[in-house]
Amino acid sequence: MAGVVENLLRLRAPLDLRLTLWPLHHGGIDPTMRIGPDGVWRATRTPEGAATVHLALGGGRSELRVQAWGPGAAWAVERVPDLVGERDDVDGFRPGHPLVAELHRRHPGLRMCRSHAVVEALVPTIIEQKVVGLDAKQSYAWLAKRCGEAAPGPSPGGAGLLLPPSPEWLARLPSWDWHRGNVERGRAETVRRACASARRLEETIDMAPADAERRLRALPGIGPWSSAKVREAALGDADAVAVGDYHFPHMVSWALAGERRGDDARMLELLAPWEDQRQRARVVRLLVLAAVGTSSAGGSGRRGPRMPRQDIRAL
Repeated sequence: MAGVVENLLRLRAPLDLRLTLWPLHHGGIDPTMRIGPDGVWRATRTPEGAATVHLALGGGRSELRVQAWGPGAAWAVERVPDLVGERDDVDGFRPGHPLVAELHRRHPGLRMCRSHAVVEALVPTIIEQKVVGLDAKQSYAWLAKRCGEAAPGPSPGGAGLLLPPSPEWLARLPSWDWHRGNVERGRAETVRRACASARRLEETIDMAPADAERRLRALPGIGPWSSAKVREAALGDADAVAVGDYHFPHMVSWALAGERRGDDARMLELLAPWEDQRQRARVVRLLVLAAVGTSSAGGSGRRGPRMPRQDIRAL
C-alpha cells in the first residue's frame, strides 16, 4: 500500500503485545485501538501528524513487524521500541515475594510500555476518575466517534480506526456534548484544562520521573491516581503507583499478605520492598494478572463494594 513505512524489529526478549499495551487500550469498544489475531492496530497523533501503527509478532515471536501510515508514520515507527517496552529495564528487578516471582516467570512478555503521548493517555484517565470502568470506556468511545476523524491507512477487519480526539477539538466541545457523552462538568473542565496545557504536558516525556509528576499534578483536577496512570502509560514509569484506586489496595493486600481489605497506606507498605528498585508499578501489573486469574476461584480478586454506575445523559 502506498505511503506505508515499515520496519522489522528484532526483539531482545519475549513480548506479549496484549499485556504490554494494556494501559493504552480502553476496552473492546475502543475505536482508536484494536487487538486481534493479526496483531495490534493503534491510531495516534504525533508531533508530525496522524498515524496508524500495525504491530504483528513473527519469526517464532522473536521479531516484530511494524507498519505505519499517515504523516506521522515515520515518527511513530521510530518510537515503536519504546512503545513495546524494548528498552524496559528488568535486569535490576528482584521479585522477592514467591507470588511475584512466579508471575514474573509465567509472564516474561509483560513489559512497561512508553507511548510518548501524554495528553492521549491523560484524557481517558480523567474520564475514568471516580466512575465505573465500563462507563468511562463508553464515554471515551463516544467522544472518539463524535469527533469522527478517521485514522490514515487500511481498515483492520473492515472497520476503520478513529483517531483519538485532538486537544483542540476537545477544548471547544460544548457542555451539552460532554453531557451526552455521560461526562459531567467537573471531568469535562479538567479535560479542557489539560488540553489548554497540552504543550507543557507533553514536555514531561523528557523529564525525570519526579519532575514529570510535579508538572502533571500542578494541573487542577490531576491527583496522584491520574498522574500515576499517565506516567505508566505515556512515560513508561515502572514505579508509578496509582494511589487512590478503588481496587488496588484490596488486591495488593490480599496477594501479598492474605488480608481481604486494605487501604492506600497498607498497599504502599506492602510494595515498599520494590521502591528502591523503582518497580512498584510492575509488581501491581503482575498482581492484576493474578487477581483476574483467581477472582472466580476462591481468591479475593476484585471482590468487595463496587462503585455505582452513573448515567447523567437523561438529566
